[in-house]
Amino acid sequence: MTAKQSQPTSSFSIGNDEMSSVHFDGNSPVFILGPCVIEGEEFIWELARNLKTISLEIGIPFIFKASYDKANRTASDSFRGPGIVEGCRMLYEIGKELNVPVTTDVHTVEEVEKASEKIDLLQIPAFLCRQTDLIYAAGRSGRAVNVKKGQFLAPLDVIPIANKLRSVGCDNFLFTERGTTFGYNNLVADMRSLFWMRKEGYRVVFDATHSVQKPGGLGDKSSGDGYLAPVLAKAAVATGCDGVFIETHPDPDKAKSDGPNQIPLNDLSPVLKTLVAIHGIASSGLMEKNNV
Repeated sequence: MTAKQSQPTSSFSIGNDEMSSVHFDGNSPVFILGPCVIEGEEFIWELARNLKTISLEIGIPFIFKASYDKANRTASDSFRGPGIVEGCRMLYEIGKELNVPVTTDVHTVEEVEKASEKIDLLQIPAFLCRQTDLIYAAGRSGRAVNVKKGQFLAPLDVIPIANKLRSVGCDNFLFTERGTTFGYNNLVADMRSLFWMRKEGYRVVFDATHSVQKPGGLGDKSSGDGYLAPVLAKAAVATGCDGVFIETHPDPDKAKSDGPNQIPLNDLSPVLKTLVAIHGIASSGLMEKNNV
């Protein structure tokens, strides 16, 4: 006997018009793609254009992501990004010119107020997922909200977070599974989490990048097993999820943040094609019919 894929009851779209909008409706996986952090204006534009080209070639909906401030870096001298003003300006201009929705993470109530003017999807970092005032502010912003499930939470611990969002009138939200603390400097990705959260009616994205992270694994910075990101992404899509979060970089070895976890840009297209194919099989019911 096999458990059928759970199917959320809510659907919503992100974007300003039909041409640029992405739809969290279960019909096709939504991809959240981009680098860990904005390393510079030329860098971010070139990467965004490359991702737009890839998405058009494959025919997939995607949201462009990048952080303007990596506020939880391990070391005090680590690169953090250009800051909220310049970062949101760049993301807004990229979204407008390339006709794609954009997302970034926010860390304070004040940042929500500024970012919501230019950002389509506000992301709540995993470490801050239980900060009530931050959740309320994001929920009241009028933007869709993506809450990263903390590494310290059980899957159903997201229910109170959902209730907080709904209490301030926010129904357009999703949760992202990004792994669970597994001893020291390690995470484990439990695919049951995707099933259980979707069973509650929530839209759920799988973060393939940070699920293979080893927090603080190099002492003054995190390490990870980026080569396993496609492996876990395939498992997540087969299990059933509404999208996949993947960080990518032209040269991960030279990335200013989270390089060990990112998929090289040149390797990304075949990974995405495989995920789309797996989603087609999983959503068709063939896997369940054959007890896969």
